[in-house]
Amino acid sequence: MTDEQERNVDRINARVDREETNLFARLASIYAASRKQAQDLLQKGGGISIVEWRTLWDLHEVGPMTISDLSSTQRTDHSQLSRALPKLRDKGLVSMHQATQDGRQTIVTLTAKGSDAYRLAAPIMGKRRATLGEAFTQTEITEFVGYLDRIENFVRRPANDILQEEEIE
Repeated sequence: MTDEQERNVDRINARVDREETNLFARLASIYAASRKQAQDLLQKGGGISIVEWRTLWDLHEVGPMTISDLSSTQRTDHSQLSRALPKLRDKGLVSMHQATQDGRQTIVTLTAKGSDAYRLAAPIMGKRRATLGEAFTQTEITEFVGYLDRIENFVRRPANDILQEEEIE
């Protein structure tokens, strides 16, 4: 066998070490782990999905909301939420109707069945947040959110802006 066919464990380990500081890879990995953990917890809390949980939680906390309100609150794509909401309605968790002031808007409201589903999941998801609070102080969470804001602002920059900066240098 030639050297090209042999694994170089030192180089692999060096690459793994470098990837520890690759924010893009780390964020994707953390996001995936967070979703899996939430899905596992929600299976124990009534078997609802993450989208269902977020929607029920928002409606429980705020009351009726438009799809745009929900999308903004959840920091999710409007069209993705628009596709998910009919399933929640079909399960009887929410009701949907046109806004009286602006017929282009859909108002989403929590139903009694949705309230019941929320009450089942809320203690488990509350435990998740409380456990995070054991790992980080409120000050650390606030500081971390500031870093997330900065990276979100960066990744929302158009690709052309980044490429233009490279060309200037």
